[in-house]
Amino acid sequence: MKANRVISGLSIAALAIFAAACQPPAYHQPDERYVLVAANVDLPYWQEATAGLTDIGKSMGVKVEVVGPATFSPSEELAAFQQAVAQHPSGILVSVTDPKLFKEPIDHAILQGIPVICIDADAPESNRVLFIGTDNFRAGQESGKRMAELLGGQGRVVVITIAGQLNSEERVRGVNEALKKYAGVKIVQTIDDKGDPRVAYDGIAALLQKKEKIDGIICLEASGGEGAADELHRMDLTGKIKIVAFDKDPQTLDGIERKWITATVVQKPYVMAFYGVRFLDDLHHNAVHEFKDWATAPAAPLPTFVDTGTAVIDETNLAAFRKALSEHPKPGPLG
Repeated sequence: MKANRVISGLSIAALAIFAAACQPPAYHQPDERYVLVAANVDLPYWQEATAGLTDIGKSMGVKVEVVGPATFSPSEELAAFQQAVAQHPSGILVSVTDPKLFKEPIDHAILQGIPVICIDADAPESNRVLFIGTDNFRAGQESGKRMAELLGGQGRVVVITIAGQLNSEERVRGVNEALKKYAGVKIVQTIDDKGDPRVAYDGIAALLQKKEKIDGIICLEASGGEGAADELHRMDLTGKIKIVAFDKDPQTLDGIERKWITATVVQKPYVMAFYGVRFLDDLHHNAVHEFKDWATAPAAPLPTFVDTGTAVIDETNLAAFRKALSEHPKPGPLG
């Protein structure tokens, strides 16, 4: 009986330890809240980020929220950011559509003691604490290299991007750098699709109507691949013009399955949001003790740039990526 009581006692102790491990850290307060501000929040890209936000919110026991316009609108996104600042949350993640527009508002938030981290798209001239996201220059290099290899080092290429957004401009710079090694590959046109697949569709259609010779299309934002692939399919040019897309929207992955799109260079928005909140929480609680207070520290107490990396999806690994996406939490009310 005594042995049974000892075993029973150990079991209870083990359960208590397990239960404690499942509880949120004791220092979190019920009103702690972290906000992600973005544009085009209905895009699958930001829904994937929302899954990361949901998971980290549950594991840490804090409230999380995504705000911003459902279209690409820097001014509307700025209004959402300013509204978030006015509510004085524990921290803000922001994907900056216009670095110049956001510099002063970010600096103002920092002065109020609200930690701000840029994810996905940076505002490097602001006082944001750090940037977590893709090394967009390297992502552009990957896109350019993949296209050059597909074309055997010879061909005329169209680039689809978003003008004026720092992350997209870095990708364009990376493409140009990569193509320096392939003298036979020339960029003949750059299309600003403003994050809208219909604009990409119309831009490619206009070039084809002018009988412009195109061998490949490099898309450096999520919507371009869908629009370009739809127009090539309409013109019965599927497979005759190579497409290297960007990100992993369902339409892009469908395009790879149908062989409308050859490959896509993808980012990790789930990882950006997940670790973005974790870093914000460390700042909010001054968990890193190099300096007493992050807001008055003479240097950032965290890494200033965290590269979440990229991957390339093609028909060889499409199933594995789709399985991972299907297992993410679905968009819905956040905690």
